[in-house]
Amino acid sequence: MPNAEKTETGMRAILAAASRWGLDCLRCVGETTLFMLAGLKRIFSDIRIFRRTIQQLYVIGYKSLFVILLIGIFCGMVLGLQGYYTLVKFGSVGMLGSAVSLSLVRELGPVLTAIMLTGRAGSSMAAEIGVMRISDQIDALEVMDINPLAYLVSPRLLASMISFPLLTGLFDVIGIFGGYLTGVLMLDINEGAYFYRIANSVTMSDLTGGFVKAFVFGLLVTTICCHQGYNTHRRRDSVGPEAVGNATTSAVVISCVLILAADYVLTSFLL
Repeated sequence: MPNAEKTETGMRAILAAASRWGLDCLRCVGETTLFMLAGLKRIFSDIRIFRRTIQQLYVIGYKSLFVILLIGIFCGMVLGLQGYYTLVKFGSVGMLGSAVSLSLVRELGPVLTAIMLTGRAGSSMAAEIGVMRISDQIDALEVMDINPLAYLVSPRLLASMISFPLLTGLFDVIGIFGGYLTGVLMLDINEGAYFYRIANSVTMSDLTGGFVKAFVFGLLVTTICCHQGYNTHRRRDSVGPEAVGNATTSAVVISCVLILAADYVLTSFLL
């Protein structure tokens, strides 16, 4: 009996801990969703938001352009190289253009662009807003009757929903060019066959699906990063500058996980 009681007590403790964890997850999801909706609601509430949106387009989009192009061309070159040595075993080297373009447009373009922007721009969002929170600058905005969400979050949401699809398109184009460099110039595949397969394989639904993914990723990444920074003062694991660092780390990790999870869900619907 004593052993049975101990086992029952242990099971109850495990169930209680799992229940608390589940409730915490639901609360976090609910808070983040309401945070995103509140930010989206204020996009069109003030014309001054668009001025800050232009600034965020420069920070999120233009300043990330070089790293996106760099990763894109190397990704395309690797796809061309790996695709060639896989297809040559089946005598289907002429399909290299299809393999490279569809891999980029459907999956790698949106996903890798979102992950790179998470590390490049998302971490910056979380850190900047987190520093503003612990230094009472957000409270100062409220004292001056400036809505913090409209001032800090809404411009970033709008800029990300524009920047992510545009940068994804550039990633796809430069990646296809990288596959051309490897397949046509280095491995001597017929240039006409390469581009013919691309034109025949990539459809409008493929392009639309990739841009839909990029749009959703931009919304997710910006919401998570801004939410983590905005609630830095509520963290239980740390305070002050350490809390900013932990909030930034959490923002990047959660965003990357959600990008891959959302990619699976969206692919299930778009296929």
